[in-house]
Amino acid sequence: MTPRPAPNRILLALTGLVLLAGGLLVLAAGFDRYRRHRLTPPAGWPLTTPDDVLLGSADRVRWSGQGWWWWPAVIAVLALVTLLALWWLLVQLRRPRPGAVAVGGTSPQASPQAGVELRGKALADAISDEAGALPGVQQAEVGITGRAAHPRARVDLTLTPQGSPKAVLQALCDGPLRTAGQSTGRPDMATEARLRVARHKARRAQ
Repeated sequence: MTPRPAPNRILLALTGLVLLAGGLLVLAAGFDRYRRHRLTPPAGWPLTTPDDVLLGSADRVRWSGQGWWWWPAVIAVLALVTLLALWWLLVQLRRPRPGAVAVGGTSPQASPQAGVELRGKALADAISDEAGALPGVQQAEVGITGRAAHPRARVDLTLTPQGSPKAVLQALCDGPLRTAGQSTGRPDMATEARLRVARHKARRAQ
């Protein structure tokens, strides 16, 4: 996958560290590690023994005494945080797809005189059509991911039962991928190829 920006990686690392630390502290209290190994829990940490609870009786009474708006507001905030977290997770899992690929590595914004752009879908369709016509290939699907300045090609090929993976891969590199590299001026465009063989009935020996 295309590397994510540094802020996302930092946020993921910090979130993971916080969750890991909290989980370890809860496990230590649940297994009574503080008492057995004479460890000092963090100051103010509510869970230090297996019998402890997160909210004691005094806390429950105090929070129950708030106005009628308190718990609906808390639930709304928690729901909003959950939705934002799910949205952020979906954004991380989604592959970035450039709307256009700069031909020759120069975008029209950087150099209006020399820059030419090719739509990512058009490039993917061209590679797919040429790859699907290769000997031994039953079906081809191509997607262009990454950023416009550094596009990546993902090629999924379904081979016929008689197709040779080695021969098909060589033909893919010498044919569609080389043509795409020459057409866009990007002979070193990163490419991921996945090959699988179409299902077929086994032949019975007579």
